[in-house]
Amino acid sequence: MEASTPYKETSENIVFFDLETTVPKRAGQRFWVLEFGAIVVCPRKLVELESFSTLIRPGDLSAVSLKSSRRDGITRERVAEAPSFDEVADKIFDVLNGRIWAGHNIQRFDCVRIKEAFAEIGKPAPEPVGMIDSLGVLTDKFGKRAGNMKMATLAAYFGLGQQKHRSLDDVRMNLEVLKHCATVLFLEASLPSVLNGSWRTASPSTTIMTRNRSNIGKVICREETSRKSPPTSSTTSNIGYHRPVPYTRMTERVKNLVLCKANGSQTLNQLLKHSHSLLR
Repeated sequence: MEASTPYKETSENIVFFDLETTVPKRAGQRFWVLEFGAIVVCPRKLVELESFSTLIRPGDLSAVSLKSSRRDGITRERVAEAPSFDEVADKIFDVLNGRIWAGHNIQRFDCVRIKEAFAEIGKPAPEPVGMIDSLGVLTDKFGKRAGNMKMATLAAYFGLGQQKHRSLDDVRMNLEVLKHCATVLFLEASLPSVLNGSWRTASPSTTIMTRNRSNIGKVICREETSRKSPPTSSTTSNIGYHRPVPYTRMTERVKNLVLCKANGSQTLNQLLKHSHSLLR
C-alpha cells in the first residue's frame, strides 16, 4: 500500500483513479478488483496533491493468473499477501467521496466495479460531485485521429511510452494524455486556418518562410504580395490606402516643394542636396 501526505480535502479537487481487475473468461464469472490507484489534482494548476495505491487480494485467488502477460503486470503471488477490499475500503472511500472523479472509461467500467465491491462488503459506496470520463471527452473533442482512443493508443500517439497496466502509473499517464490533447486543441483553435489542414492547399503566395542560411535577408511574410499589388476593393479608399509613388516622381515633387520653400539664406543646390539625402 502506498500513500502520499494527505491534502486538505475539497470537492473542487479532481481525483483521477483506475482499477486493475481480473478478466472473466466465460459467462457467469465476475470481476475481482486487484488494484486501486488514485491521484488528487488541483484543477487550477494540475499539480498532484495526494496519491494512494494498493494491491487488493481477491476473494478467489484462482481467478488471478500465475503469470501476467502484461509488462509489470499483477500475478497471483503479488496479490496473495495484499489486504482485502474490506480492509482498504475506508481509505478508498475517503479518497473518492465528494470529489470530481476522472479517468479513462471510468463511467462504464471503474465506477461499476467500485459500486459492486462496496455492495459486496455491505458498505455505502462513495459518490462523486462530478465526473470527467476522458474517453468520452477526447472522442468528442479530439476526434479519432489517435486511433481507437484506448489509453495505450493515445500514449503511443503522443510518445509517452507504453501503458504499464498498473493503477497509479496509468492515472498519471491519463493526466499527461489530457494535457497533450488540450495543448493540441488550444493551438488548433489559435490558428485554425493553418493547423486544421487548410495549410495543405495554401497557395505559394501565402507561404511563410523561416530563416535559414539560404534566405537570410529575404524572409517573406504572409502578406508580402500586398506591398506589390495594392488591393482593388472600393473599400480601400476609406482606410487611407495610397498607391506607392515611384522614386523619380517623388523627386520631382520634392524639387517643386523646395522651390516654393526656398529663401534667400539657402541656395537651391543645398536644398536639393538635402532632399536627396532624405530620400535615400
